[in-house]
Amino acid sequence: MDMLRGEQIAEADLTEWRKLAQGLHARYLVDGFDAGARFIATLGHVGDAVGHYPRVSMGKGYVDLKLVSDDAIYRDDDGTEYVVEWVTQQDVDLARRITEVAADHELEADPASVCDIELGLDTARSATIAPVWAALLTGSAESQGRGTPSDEIRDATGRVPNLWFGDDEPEASGQRFHVEVYVAPEAAEQRIAAAVAAGGIVVDDSDAPSLTVIADQDGNRGVLCVAAPAAKKD
Repeated sequence: MDMLRGEQIAEADLTEWRKLAQGLHARYLVDGFDAGARFIATLGHVGDAVGHYPRVSMGKGYVDLKLVSDDAIYRDDDGTEYVVEWVTQQDVDLARRITEVAADHELEADPASVCDIELGLDTARSATIAPVWAALLTGSAESQGRGTPSDEIRDATGRVPNLWFGDDEPEASGQRFHVEVYVAPEAAEQRIAAAVAAGGIVVDDSDAPSLTVIADQDGNRGVLCVAAPAAKKD
């Protein structure tokens, strides 16, 4: 299936889901382990019916879900096709069905709390160094370029954050690595304010609200990222 652009995802109006990085994310609040397990079991049956499943993690009081297709089609400006990890129509359709299941289970969604983490590394030699990071992070050479036309490192099982490579040399500070924190749009302002209150400094908000660069007291930088909304704004 073709990958969906941000505006197409927003038009789907998935009010309980947020588009972070490559996928759709949702959190549902559950009253205990048994309630979460029953919800997940039902999702298994739903997934069996369509041959597509969410990635699931569960903790005390919540079930986190991620929907992404590993065979989405991306076309560049020249019309060349690439198979990538991204949101497709099957993810949108399954998100709607999961929302219905959650309602049947009388579960409350908490979309503002979803979050995703990626790592960025500035280098002009990604093809040279990527095999080292693929081996170190995942133990598999196949994770290099998996689900992306670049050298990005992506673990098929989601054990570690994605590592992508910037094309630029490091900042004047010499920092090469940085963390990218993806949050829901409604959570961004509070997250930035909390970081600043803790002593952080906003060093670049020229691309806000999509990207806000924040430094700690030692000058280490991270990026707060807000992807396109998964629902239309009122």
